[in-house]
Amino acid sequence: MKKYLEEGQLVPDEIVIDVVKKALENASPNGFILDGFPRTVEQAKALEKIAKIDGIINLIIPDEIIIEKMSARRICKNCGDIYNVADIHKVINGVEYILPPMLPKNDMRCDKCGGPLIQREDDKPEVIKERLKVYKRRSKPVIEYYKGKIPFINIHVNRGPEIMVEVILQKLKEAGLIH
Repeated sequence: MKKYLEEGQLVPDEIVIDVVKKALENASPNGFILDGFPRTVEQAKALEKIAKIDGIINLIIPDEIIIEKMSARRICKNCGDIYNVADIHKVINGVEYILPPMLPKNDMRCDKCGGPLIQREDDKPEVIKERLKVYKRRSKPVIEYYKGKIPFINIHVNRGPEIMVEVILQKLKEAGLIH
């Protein structure tokens, strides 16, 4: 899977479907959330045979913000802990984006193990732009496929994770998908 991602490509459907199917065999009886799946109509059709989908959380964020935030991601070379050096404060199409950095306590050293922080190859702007092109070409039809079948919870991601988690939970409650 790593090879495909580093090249800015999506992992082939048959591999991803098999991984998801195995993961859902161990899913909680109270439900589950899939992140980044399905990405193609073929995956969506396969998912319908595996599980019932109650709703779709559609995170909306401009490409400019995605590229800036993803290219600022840093991971620990030793343990894989994740940080982000981007401090985004801007307005795009009337929406204010305040996305603070997630910095380590010690300059470019992991808080967990002290290892050096690095940028992954697939977090470079040129790879991210290619991944976005692939996403738009192959994944947008998934939205069309699900329209009218499953409720969409559209959420503009314009704040940090601590705020966005609460927004997502509130929207899921409003949609009757969680209590």
